[in-house]
Amino acid sequence: MIALRVAAVVGGAVVVVAVALSAVRTVVLPRGSPVWLSRQVFVFARKLFDLRLRWVRTYEGRDRVMAIYAPLTLVLLPGVWVAGVAVGFTAIFWGIQGGGPRTAVVVSGSSITTLGFAAPDDLPASVAAVVEAVIGLGLIALLISYLPSIYASFQRRELQVAMLEVRAGDPPSAAEMIRRHHAIGWLDRSDALFATWEEWFADIEETHTSQPSLVFFRSPLPGRSWITSAGAVLDAAALMASTVDAAPMPQAQLCLRAGYLSLRRIADYFAIPHDPSPAPTDRISIARGEFDEVCAGLATAGVPLRADLDQAWADFSGWRVNYDQVLVTLAGFTMAPYAPWSSDRSVRFRVDPLRRTRNRQT
Repeated sequence: MIALRVAAVVGGAVVVVAVALSAVRTVVLPRGSPVWLSRQVFVFARKLFDLRLRWVRTYEGRDRVMAIYAPLTLVLLPGVWVAGVAVGFTAIFWGIQGGGPRTAVVVSGSSITTLGFAAPDDLPASVAAVVEAVIGLGLIALLISYLPSIYASFQRRELQVAMLEVRAGDPPSAAEMIRRHHAIGWLDRSDALFATWEEWFADIEETHTSQPSLVFFRSPLPGRSWITSAGAVLDAAALMASTVDAAPMPQAQLCLRAGYLSLRRIADYFAIPHDPSPAPTDRISIARGEFDEVCAGLATAGVPLRADLDQAWADFSGWRVNYDQVLVTLAGFTMAPYAPWSSDRSVRFRVDPLRRTRNRQT
């Protein structure tokens, strides 16, 4: 019996430490570190939301349902942490002071809620009660301090997404962006836009891996999405670097590199498969006919294009192959709204909650 009680104390302590470390890694650690417990909460909640989505037939309806997925799950996290700590301390109290399981549950619940309606009888149990109360308050304080950071990152992201509508239309389109820049005489002055988005990509790489719930936070308007906006900017930069006959624009190429590295690292966090070193000749999801159609539209709008469109296609494909797979998969993963050359060809992506296996689901 003594050995069983010792095992209960040790096991309870392990649970408490594991839950506390999970909370710290989720909230405090300034880097993308997959956390098993937090992951299970998000995966379980996603399965419940997927059940609800079976009854929704329109994208607008799905968007309304999924809009509360990330915020609700984020609020559920501290509840899971508190429950885990309470379970761990229930085992500790039972091992320290004996009695039945009901007594241990009552003392643990009293301690973690700091209500004090059931005080322990001896010094070791009293110390454990104080420690549990401090941990419980700390978990809630972590979440309270975490939320402002989450929403500050969200606002920075969405500011550029909202401003892109003026340049690239709704849904955002690389061809529309180039046409509008040409119409106002800014085609040769697009460097400033690509410089801003280079910083934007660097920002989302850091925030969307250290605070991965941001990936699922949806834009205020149903037609907007951070991933379709990223795709439009990257495609515009690729077209400027390969197809548009304009002055050299090194900032577009820097934006391209920042963009595909950012999307790849976000994909790596969620175990989304992609080729880290694709060949320029690898196949992409854009067909040559689609490229030619865009080129014809740009030429009709008066945008100067390079004479050799075969070489332009090869150059465009060489850029697009760096982000094509992760862009399309992330669009499906986040249920992004329709946008050309990104979510219009995406598939649903599901990550196995236990083994992190990779699986695509149509």
